[in-house]
Amino acid sequence: MRKIKDVLRLKFEAGLSHERIAAAVGLSKGAVTNYVQRAVRAGLSAPLAPDLDEAALEALLFPNAAPRVTSYARVDFATIHQELKRKGVTLQLLWEEYTAAHPGAAYRYSQFCWHYGRFREGLKRSMRQVHRAGDKLFIDYSGDGMRVIDAPTGEMRRAELFVAVLGASNYTFAEATWTQQRASA
Repeated sequence: MRKIKDVLRLKFEAGLSHERIAAAVGLSKGAVTNYVQRAVRAGLSAPLAPDLDEAALEALLFPNAAPRVTSYARVDFATIHQELKRKGVTLQLLWEEYTAAHPGAAYRYSQFCWHYGRFREGLKRSMRQVHRAGDKLFIDYSGDGMRVIDAPTGEMRRAELFVAVLGASNYTFAEATWTQQRASA
C-alpha cells in the first residue's frame, strides 16, 4: 500500500528532506519526490485534512490511474491442470481464455502462473516405480513425428521418431524412420 499520507506529513509538517523521508517510510527517493510534486500541483499543504485517508489522497494525486481490483475472479486450477494435458494447450492460452471471461477482474499472467504453481505443488505425486537393471525396455513412436527437409532438393517429408528407454538407467535410443511399418527382409 502507498504511504502518501506519511510522506506528506513528514514533508509539510516535519520539513524533512526527501532522502530522510524515503529512509523513514521505506520508499525510494524518487517515489517521495513524485508524491510531493503531485501534492503541490493538487494544492495540498500542511496540515492535511483529518478526513483525507490514503484512498482519497491516492484518488486526488493519481486521477487517471486505473482503479485497483479488490477481488479477482476465482480460477479453477483443477480444470486448468486437466486442460494442460490436452495437445496444443498452453498456460498462456488458458490465461487468455480466463481474462476474456473475466474482464477487469482477472489476474495478470505472472500471478496466474504463480497461483497455478502453488496449486501444482500441492498435488499428490505419482507412484514411483523401481526397475531392476535389464528388466524392462519401454518402446514407442513419439507423437506426430517431425518434418525433415532434404537440403539439396528442398523436399519436405514427415518422419516418425522411434524411442526406446531402459527402465532402470533411463538410457535412451531414438531413431527417425519414414514409417512405423516393419522393414521387409
